Amino acid sequence: MSEPRKLEVLRAIVEDYVHSREPVGSKALVERHHLGVSSATIRNDMAALEEEGLITAPHTSSGRIPTDKGYRLFVNQLASVKPLSAAERRAISVLLDGPTDLDDVLERTVRTLAQLTNQVAVVQYPRTTAATVRHIEFVSLAAHQVLVVLILASGKVEQNVIDIGAAVDDDILAGLRKVFMASLNGLTVAQLPSAVSKVPLDVPLGEHAVAARLAQGLALLAHNAREDRIVMAGTANLARSNNDFPLSIGPVLDALEEQVVLLRLLEAMAQDSLGMSVVIGRENPHDSLAEASVVATSYVRGENAKLGVVGPTRMDYPNTMASVRAVAQYLSRILAG
Repeated sequence: MSEPRKLEVLRAIVEDYVHSREPVGSKALVERHHLGVSSATIRNDMAALEEEGLITAPHTSSGRIPTDKGYRLFVNQLASVKPLSAAERRAISVLLDGPTDLDDVLERTVRTLAQLTNQVAVVQYPRTTAATVRHIEFVSLAAHQVLVVLILASGKVEQNVIDIGAAVDDDILAGLRKVFMASLNGLTVAQLPSAVSKVPLDVPLGEHAVAARLAQGLALLAHNAREDRIVMAGTANLARSNNDFPLSIGPVLDALEEQVVLLRLLEAMAQDSLGMSVVIGRENPHDSLAEASVVATSYVRGENAKLGVVGPTRMDYPNTMASVRAVAQYLSRILAG
């Protein structure tokens, strides 16, 4: 069996199985694909593919389905990530157009990607240690309570309500905000905790206690901004693929809920020559995702923040990879603008 024909037969089996969910037989391959050989030759080719561990028979006398190894060879043979159609690109543009608040953008991003792929979409928050302070706001809500807002140049917004221990006049609060802004504007999130602790020393003695509480609140927001987080959408898509998980969909759902598993995986995934990261089935270092595949790519230049999808190994890899890359490109442009 020649290498080109082996790859052609494997490609045909992968494509048919992805779209039909049914094991693929030699007769179906001859009828649906113009492989230029007889049905007997196809049967011999399939036997050779099975010997190499690229396909397997789920039941006696049934057709064949790809193995994790077979999917890996199929993905590795993709010479390029195919472009999306003009209609698909317009749909992405429409879905992602709107406010540029980071939280809102990432929420719309995962919803868009989940709709395009019918998989679970995940996006990792960009690391914000280098993001700088753009604005600080203190809003009096009630006696002793102040809403502390930290806005970064990246568009990320962190906020929290704190108890400042005493009622404070709005004018005093506004004056304190000016002092904090003068000291912290333009500093990075990494620099913020150290710098913010010194600000109370620059205010009148009578305002020192309130300023100290506000400083603590800002330090906490800086810490929250640095935490690794992901946003997710489309879990229902995974539930609808329950039959694609022979053992149980439970471990996959647990991994999604845990999030730390996904974060570690996304950070460890190396990108190939196409700029994509694909982990298939038992290639996954986490047992909970041994029946799933993850397709991801980076979306922030120079950083390790990724977005991608999680789904069954029976995945339309070419279309999924195209959608992931296209959405990542749109997201990069939005955040850069």
